[in-house]
Amino acid sequence: MDNNRIFGALHSSTRVAIFQKLCQKEMHVSGLARELGISVPVTARHVKILEEAELINKRIIGNTYLLTAKYKRLEKTLEPFVTTSSVELEKKKSIFDALQQIPDIQIKKVGDSYYIQSIDGDEGYYIYEVDGKLPKKPIDEYILDKDVTLDIKKLVSVKKKKITVTIKGKG
Repeated sequence: MDNNRIFGALHSSTRVAIFQKLCQKEMHVSGLARELGISVPVTARHVKILEEAELINKRIIGNTYLLTAKYKRLEKTLEPFVTTSSVELEKKKSIFDALQQIPDIQIKKVGDSYYIQSIDGDEGYYIYEVDGKLPKKPIDEYILDKDVTLDIKKLVSVKKKKITVTIKGKG
């Protein structure tokens, strides 16, 4: 798939809004139209562009089309922008030992475990995957005994809900 088609599909703020809605839940075209305040035919045209860019899954139930976002597809599109590094370790060393060899990764100890604090000075919450799987161990407890690929991902805050809290009896 040509990345130009994906970036072109996301060039419209309406299609971005549709994609965001479909990242949150499965919807049909009329429900999307209602939530976005636009007509069903206009929504359907935008959905078709997102489908052609392979950013939407369509599931058919009777004569109803249910849509979901293929956010993994968008993640894959951004793959060329990921920086890569290589390290060599002795057997039975941890991911912590591997990450210590990369100067732009800062690690922080929290309690008894170590976590990635920042990459290239960009602080935040980071998770790691080993060969595409999310382990349930901190980096210092994951012992390596074979060649692996580590993917480090920053958890980016995506607003899902906004809540206004009003205090009763102010004064």
